[in-house]
Amino acid sequence: MVANLLVVLVALEHVYILVLEMFLWTRPVGRRAFRMSLERAQITRVMAANQGLYNGFLAAGLFWSVLHPDPVFAYQLKLFFLGAVVVAGLYGGKTVSRRILFIQAAPAAIALFSVLLTG
Repeated sequence: MVANLLVVLVALEHVYILVLEMFLWTRPVGRRAFRMSLERAQITRVMAANQGLYNGFLAAGLFWSVLHPDPVFAYQLKLFFLGAVVVAGLYGGKTVSRRILFIQAAPAAIALFSVLLTG
């Protein structure tokens, strides 16, 4: 139960990132979240929308993993999608901003550890 709750929280986080990157990137809330100027946001908005779409796929996979009726397959889905989020967070933390380690990679790693404990 706790593991599934953590997976859902990570999925919801990625829905929020999708919204920020696809719809709010050039608005004040999006620029504040990603610490960028209006000019930079306008230049990178298509790239950000693409990133947002990928975050949506991660969220969909995480929701799928919680809702799938076969517990063995659901477990495998959780491991895959949480692992993908951790890897993306580690890469983003190394190449873009260390904040990504705490915002994206750490919650997913905690959820992954929780899933492994219940495995």
